[in-house]
Amino acid sequence: MGSEPPGRRPRGLRGLRKPAKKRPAGPVPAETPDASEAAERPAEAASSVINAVLYRDGRRVSTHDTLAEAFRQQRATSDTLAWIGLHRPSRDELLTLASEFDLHPLSVEDALEAHQRPKLERYGHTLFVVLRAARYLDDPEEVDFGELHVFVGRDFVLTVRHGGAPDLSAVRARMEDAPELLKRGPEAVLYAILDAVVDGYAPVVAGVQNDIDEIETEVFGGDPRVSRRIYELSREVVEFQRATRPLNGMLESLTAGFEKYAIDEELRRYLRDVADHALHTTDRVDGFRQALQDILAVNATLVNQQQNAEMRALAEAGFEQNEEIKKISSWAAILFAPTLVGTIYGMNFDHMPELHWVFGYPFAIVLMAIVCTSLYVIFKRRDWL
Repeated sequence: MGSEPPGRRPRGLRGLRKPAKKRPAGPVPAETPDASEAAERPAEAASSVINAVLYRDGRRVSTHDTLAEAFRQQRATSDTLAWIGLHRPSRDELLTLASEFDLHPLSVEDALEAHQRPKLERYGHTLFVVLRAARYLDDPEEVDFGELHVFVGRDFVLTVRHGGAPDLSAVRARMEDAPELLKRGPEAVLYAILDAVVDGYAPVVAGVQNDIDEIETEVFGGDPRVSRRIYELSREVVEFQRATRPLNGMLESLTAGFEKYAIDEELRRYLRDVADHALHTTDRVDGFRQALQDILAVNATLVNQQQNAEMRALAEAGFEQNEEIKKISSWAAILFAPTLVGTIYGMNFDHMPELHWVFGYPFAIVLMAIVCTSLYVIFKRRDWL
């Protein structure tokens, strides 16, 4: 990262091929020690110190259960690279590492707090890198984000992981299978970690694309739950953007630093390849967000159309109901007229007009017929009947 200390091996990767990545058959949850190491490791160390390994010339020299053992061995052995992996370490453990490797207090505070945005900071001869890894969970169909803090010095690499991703055990296995690359120092380890994080985005991109395809089918299928799924996926895509978008600037700065400190050209080529993959991922994620916005607009239009159709159907039903009420009211009025006349002439008073009239009954019948006919004609002309 800075000028080479006395006795360090020369750096040069010219003519080396990029080592093949060994993918595990199934998902590996995190960087894990060998089974024999896990059996011998104290319970209190297993929760934070995942691996503490010393390398010389690209090959494993020793593996240690505690940080203290690793520190003592590195002091006693010249020209070694310490690669220490931790998972959610305690404050005391990080402060011990800070004292041993002269880490800046601000970087240690960030590593303790977590929930940091991806960034690249240089403190003297130490690089501090924050990465947001991601993995796609098939069963719940959601994206799980992890956070990784990497300290890179002249003769050490410290990784502090928060969350289930990335799989650093695969990175370590890959580097140990390529000692020609590993012996080039901590910059090669940093490259391998960046490459693993960026490559880990590819399954996430594929999973999100599949979710978007399913959502498009659900939108045009009229699924009422699709709006909630669009919202949830949009939040994941925004989080994905926050994880990937800063990578382009970070990798540009890192490439410039590699040139400044005369890091091998071949390693710089590898880093540019990582930058190309990161840029491709960023473009895809930006496209996802735009696609979800378009899908949300289409879904809103379809929902409005459905609501308008329902309102129109309700209006038509109300109109038909009003027509029926008009008919019922008209016939009720027609039938009420003779009832009214009959009620008046049916009263038992001695002194009533036409009570003893010979034509009283025919007159009442004719009056009822005239009133009913008149009401029928009126309602008919008004289209109530």
